[in-house]
Amino acid sequence: MRIFGKDGACAAIFLDFDSSTGGVDWVEADVKALQTWLYSCGARWIEDYSPNGGRHVYVPLERRVSFSEARDFVEALGTRYRSLDKTPHQNLNHGCMRVPGSPHKRGGHQELAMSLNMAYDVLRRPNSPAVWATLNAELASEIAAARAMRLEQSFTPSTADAPKAPHLTGRMSRAMQQLAVTGLYDANRYGTDSEARQAVIVGAAAAGLELTDVERRMLQGVWPGLASFYARYSSRDRMQALRRDWAEAVSYLHKNQGSKSGKNNARISPTSQPSTQGQGLKENSVVTDPDAEHRFIRTWRNALRLKEPRYQDSRNGLARRMILRALGEAAHMTASRFVEFGVRSVAVATGLDHTTVAGHLRALRSEKDPLVTLVEQGRGTKGDLYMLTIPEDVKPAAEDLSWRKGKIHALRPVFRELGLPAAFVYEALEHSPEPLRTVDLIQAAGVSRTALREALEILAAWNLIARDKGRAWSIVATTSLKDLAERFGVLEAVAVQLQKYKDDRTVWKEWLSKRAHSVAELLSPTDDYPWHTYEGPPDEVTLSHLAFNQAA
Repeated sequence: MRIFGKDGACAAIFLDFDSSTGGVDWVEADVKALQTWLYSCGARWIEDYSPNGGRHVYVPLERRVSFSEARDFVEALGTRYRSLDKTPHQNLNHGCMRVPGSPHKRGGHQELAMSLNMAYDVLRRPNSPAVWATLNAELASEIAAARAMRLEQSFTPSTADAPKAPHLTGRMSRAMQQLAVTGLYDANRYGTDSEARQAVIVGAAAAGLELTDVERRMLQGVWPGLASFYARYSSRDRMQALRRDWAEAVSYLHKNQGSKSGKNNARISPTSQPSTQGQGLKENSVVTDPDAEHRFIRTWRNALRLKEPRYQDSRNGLARRMILRALGEAAHMTASRFVEFGVRSVAVATGLDHTTVAGHLRALRSEKDPLVTLVEQGRGTKGDLYMLTIPEDVKPAAEDLSWRKGKIHALRPVFRELGLPAAFVYEALEHSPEPLRTVDLIQAAGVSRTALREALEILAAWNLIARDKGRAWSIVATTSLKDLAERFGVLEAVAVQLQKYKDDRTVWKEWLSKRAHSVAELLSPTDDYPWHTYEGPPDEVTLSHLAFNQAA
């Protein structure tokens, strides 16, 4: 049974006492000491036992608690009880527990150590927030120590002065990310755990990560698979072993920096920008003044803001709003109002299926006073050519309206997990110059009251937004969207989608080659654009012309 839900919170604390650490007697002593402490704090619990002598203690909670809060609590308890296994609460995606009645891998089942009626009563009347606060107050010093160890650890000079690796790839390969998360590898490729972990370290170094980035991912449970490879060392020697592996990886990369792609463990990212892109853009560019185009695109974004109420009444409307943002982002990429990105590229940018994108694009261009116009139908490997259009009915207002500060984003990877309403709420707060109240967010984000409430709960649970004393919401700038996406495993889903579309394009290319004497372009020049690496138009262009527009 998984401990954490999709909201990143849990409804109970799962405490796993492992007999393999200190034996059955040690487990019995730890469990009795824990139960005495829980009783003194007024807490209620459920207990079961394993055929191998292990024990599970469950502490149900009336109010769900966040992943970080539960992890801090269990790690603090781990300093008191030697046989307590902390790892189930240290992994958001894979943390799970064998509950009463479940078959055990060594035979037999998990059995309750109390009557079924008593266990049911505990679940029916879980521990109140006051009891949870008491438990945390009793563990305050241990929790502070656990947080300091994980988040505020002072690294030794050898870490701070760790050698830098040559930046060879845009990101870690999909295989290396899977290996770092799961710890599972092909025995035909890597003979030992040491070889597998060294491959991960080489991949991380080649992708531009630093040693502190790898340490943080291990300590915070983002890469539990890599951390498991260092379990053979004592706790005080693990980081030193990691530093030795890092030094070897950097040395290897420097020696093989000139090697051809494919001979290194760290491969070139499959989402890297194709070499034909620059040439393709020159051939297909319609307008030659990028500054003028960026000004037009920002005015088009004003028109989008004015026209968005037409899309706020349905789920299809939310998808079409995101597709329009993706087209706006694509226009900024190419510095042109003309967009020739294929539906598969737009699908990657929006998290939708390419067939769904095609249907929404047909609906958008068929609207009265559309925001996009189909200029040319796609042929061969070329996608449809669209032009961003400012409808005449809102053109004067769009031109008079001040440009919105900040960059336009399609669906950033983390919101594939958190949902479209959360993406629009986060965007509204991100672009607002001041915190917004809930009632103001309904109009600013363009979502229903119910969707807004759910989105606020999800964003707040992941510390992406916070509410001040005036009951207004604002962005928590210290929480990284990229780190959360990595924690959710969303980047893996993006990689799967990219690989699928790459295979589709290969099949289509083969089909075309059999039915034509020649194909001018085997791939659309922008079809493989790495959306997740795009950062928007240059800031100097954005800021200078924003000032120009306001002055005018």
